[in-house]
Amino acid sequence: MPEHIAIIMDGNRRWASARSLPVLEGHRQGVKALRRTSEAMRDYGIKYLTVFAFSTENKNRPLEEVNGLMKLICMSLKRELAEIHENGICLRFIGERETLNKDVREMIDYAESLTSNNSRFFMTVCLNYGSHYDIARAAQKLAIKVQQGELVVADITPALMGENLSTANLPAPDILIRTSGEHRVSNFLLWEISYSELVFVDTYWPDFNKKDLEHVLSEFQTRQRRYGH
Repeated sequence: MPEHIAIIMDGNRRWASARSLPVLEGHRQGVKALRRTSEAMRDYGIKYLTVFAFSTENKNRPLEEVNGLMKLICMSLKRELAEIHENGICLRFIGERETLNKDVREMIDYAESLTSNNSRFFMTVCLNYGSHYDIARAAQKLAIKVQQGELVVADITPALMGENLSTANLPAPDILIRTSGEHRVSNFLLWEISYSELVFVDTYWPDFNKKDLEHVLSEFQTRQRRYGH
């Protein structure tokens, strides 16, 4: 059984379009799918889930959709945070937080603070996140340390680089799932998925359920992980 699953939750807009529904309804159903999936993972004893909720590139979408999605995130947290905490879930958000609206920043700060000591399940939400930016920021941190004499260039190793990424406290994902039939990783956890098993499923994210997760786990268990050997 994998320890850590990462998911690109793709297909919310196409799910809504196929049903002649507003785009935000697709995102609302996507939130329900996230809840179902995290519950199913906990049933299987999987400890870590990292999801791609909103990329730095998604900011180029229509303003109404972006603002609506941010409001949906805040509303969902307000509604479900008490239960998340009671279930022992440690909730964390990574990405360019400083450019988010104040109400969103305050809500995710509060959610992180409330759940910080929980350890039954670890959910990381990548919000306004891009892996290129995260890797560049890690390089900047190390460059500053070299400039200040705390490091020399020869000290910089892949392990040290990883320790300066937003995901430093997480194990590498065992599986990367992308829903909706797309076969690309879209600037998501590029450093971290070096040896992850990639599983692409045709299901739109709002329809993803425990049966889909079981298919992914079955697929994972048939693979041999060689790590370059």
